Amino acid sequence: MTPWKPTLWVAGGTLSLLALSLAAVTQAAEPERDYQKPLPPAPPGEATFQPPLERDIPDNQYGDMVRLGRDIFINTQQLRGRYVFNDQNCSNCHLDAGRLADSAPMWASFGMYPAYRGKNDRVNTMAERIQGCFTYSMNGKPPAAGSEPLVAMQTYLHWMATGAPINQAMPGRGYPDLPEPEKAYDPARGAEVYAQNCAVCHGADGAGQQVGDRQVFPPLWGDGAYNWGAGMHRVSTAAAFIKANMPLGQPNSLSNQQAWDVAAYINSHERPQDPRRRTMESLEATVETFHQHGGYYGRPFNGQTLGDHANYGQDERPATPDA
Repeated sequence: MTPWKPTLWVAGGTLSLLALSLAAVTQAAEPERDYQKPLPPAPPGEATFQPPLERDIPDNQYGDMVRLGRDIFINTQQLRGRYVFNDQNCSNCHLDAGRLADSAPMWASFGMYPAYRGKNDRVNTMAERIQGCFTYSMNGKPPAAGSEPLVAMQTYLHWMATGAPINQAMPGRGYPDLPEPEKAYDPARGAEVYAQNCAVCHGADGAGQQVGDRQVFPPLWGDGAYNWGAGMHRVSTAAAFIKANMPLGQPNSLSNQQAWDVAAYINSHERPQDPRRRTMESLEATVETFHQHGGYYGRPFNGQTLGDHANYGQDERPATPDA
């Protein structure tokens, strides 16, 4: 029996070493999660694709759903209190009802999904992408899969992409890439740009403007704005949008530096909490995981740490019925 003892010991040692090796390999094989990674940029060049005209929406059940999706896209506030808890509409960030090139047009995005998104570290369908907009840009609750609002919006986007290629990024998708500014962006300089170019529509207090019950210009900070998890809170994203589209009707009228500075000014104001903060142990952990992109979340500014609050912006007004 004695000769078997060292053999068993060696086998046991080999198994232990093998287990350790396998564990090391498994650990090394786990991909590093990057919640900051954006989608690939659009190719350069002038946008040539033309979405179909609204007069060409077919007169059938499909067309009825397209029209409903268009109406929700333009007036997302009709879902206020149920799926939307701020003062935003989809068409605030996707101008001309999602048709305008270089304003994240819907015809250029539909064919790119399903796609991997670093923001939640998994492959997203178009439905999930829209649901994410409700969570962050609308600071609300995403409509359930198969619900009428979500199906209507997907149908509208599907119709807008009629004739567009699948799995091929087109010029005009997203917002144009904006080079880093020559000087570091500065909210103080941005305040001057804002006063001269933006306050007339969005108000000196950033609260936007209403005509009756209709929000005609969106809030840029405060409870009515996009929350700290929305893509637009990134200074780089806001600067690219502003440069290509603002002031309204005067695209590319601001210099690159002005666009960066005014984006910094806008996004150095408080807004509703990032919903992902609910699952994190601290503000610092939230910053470390989700906010390594040059924004102001979790940073001291004007005597306070931005995002250091529990205001998730829950709307207390009565819910509206489903659209």
